Amino acid sequence: MNENHAKRCSSPEWAEYLQTEVLPWLVSGVDLGQGMLEIGPGPGAATDWLRHRVKRLVAVEAERPAADALTARYAGSNVEVVHGDATDLRYADGAFDSVGSFTMLHHVPTAALQNALLSEALRVLRPGGVLIGSDSLASDRLHHFHEGDTYNPIEPSVLLVRLQTLGFARITVRVDDRVQFVAQKPEVSD
Repeated sequence: MNENHAKRCSSPEWAEYLQTEVLPWLVSGVDLGQGMLEIGPGPGAATDWLRHRVKRLVAVEAERPAADALTARYAGSNVEVVHGDATDLRYADGAFDSVGSFTMLHHVPTAALQNALLSEALRVLRPGGVLIGSDSLASDRLHHFHEGDTYNPIEPSVLLVRLQTLGFARITVRVDDRVQFVAQKPEVSD
């Protein structure tokens, strides 16, 4: 992550934006349950908000320095930080009531790896569990902002089909100045 990007994502202004503009819509009418997995928390801008809404929050972070900083920040709390790869989660099928990913999918280098990450999110959700997420929309400004970083924005027009193809149901995709999505793991049929 380049220096400008690291500063922006660690800023109080970014945390406030996520906590007041993005997360409230995503959780409106959604039961996060007792246990949630956050994928790619970075500096924890969403983590701090989410931890007050679930009994247990597991944050899986790919970058060791970010994972170490979050571990120190949330020591003794209901947040467990794991340094790991979200395309190959170590958790059992159905281990979480909810999964969240906020403004990080564009850092996953290929659509295939993004799909692997979303597929793992589906696998670790309990039947009826919910995935909530958001990401930035592609723009020249963001392309330049990510100079030296991985920048692979999600195409909102195909996100619904991608989520359906992976096996999610009851999908809502909202596009305004960002893309937001809520999708559910299907209930087990009798």
